[in-house]
Amino acid sequence: MTIKITPIASETLGVRSMATFVETRDIKLLMDAGVSLGPRFGLVPHPIEYKALKEVRNSLERFAIKADAITISHYHFDHYTATWNNIEAKWTWSSYDVAKKIYGGKVVLAKDYQDYINASQRRRGWIFSKIADEFVRDIKYVDSSTIEFGETLISFSQPLPHGEDDTSLGFVLSLQIKHGDEDLLYCPDFQGPMSDKALDYILEISPTKLIIGGPPLYLSEYKVPARSIEKGFENLAKIISKVPLTIIDHHLMRDKKALERLQGLKEIASQHGNSILTFAEYLGKQNKLLEAIRPQLYDESPPDRDFQNWMKLSPVRQRSVLPPI
Repeated sequence: MTIKITPIASETLGVRSMATFVETRDIKLLMDAGVSLGPRFGLVPHPIEYKALKEVRNSLERFAIKADAITISHYHFDHYTATWNNIEAKWTWSSYDVAKKIYGGKVVLAKDYQDYINASQRRRGWIFSKIADEFVRDIKYVDSSTIEFGETLISFSQPLPHGEDDTSLGFVLSLQIKHGDEDLLYCPDFQGPMSDKALDYILEISPTKLIIGGPPLYLSEYKVPARSIEKGFENLAKIISKVPLTIIDHHLMRDKKALERLQGLKEIASQHGNSILTFAEYLGKQNKLLEAIRPQLYDESPPDRDFQNWMKLSPVRQRSVLPPI
């Protein structure tokens, strides 16, 4: 195998993320070194989710040590580690010190925060650039660029929609890695893709392996029209009929119905001699959709008294005090 893929974190591994480690003979690349939990069902994350977050934070630091470069496809907190002065304790466990452990001494290949970006991400990218400059080796803005590392070719896409075309969520960069006969395409937060631009981009490249975020089923008729989500599934069906291996995760896996929809996708891929896996399945593990079953976690494993006392803190205090797990 000329390109080795190691999924690090995702919804099927218990957290919000698409962090992935990729190796060729020429380069070790840590992609989107961020992780978070999210609000759902009027409940803070369960202690089991916080334990998963802790494990991923430790894993990101270990993989970062080995990495030659680290990518940032866009500035959402589950895709990069923010540089807050003090630890953000409720959702991400990010801080200046944590970011320094990950990005310190590294080349960062990042989305340009000044072009094709929405206001919130522009601010986050600017803050990251100013603060991380104190400890990174270099920050390179790589929109629509190609970099050679020996016999490995790394190409970043033009900014493509984060979900639907004309979305207010902004744009993300896709990343193509070519080495020998293998061609890996990493498409975070394409959400299907729901965008025809993103679909055409993937089909034109026609990779041998694809890592992609699936449609946000959990947002259907809440923040995203059901028709747009179904379009994401239709476009995904076109892709998996042509790509030998698709690794799908992220937004799709925040819904309990995701595994049922996944089975239908697997049948489509199989009809064309292809396969589709989640991050967990690629690693030979069981899918753990912790966020999707948060109410069930609270029913089956009630938190202890210390955690219940933490839950009583104000939202502001919760963001500055680590939960007892």
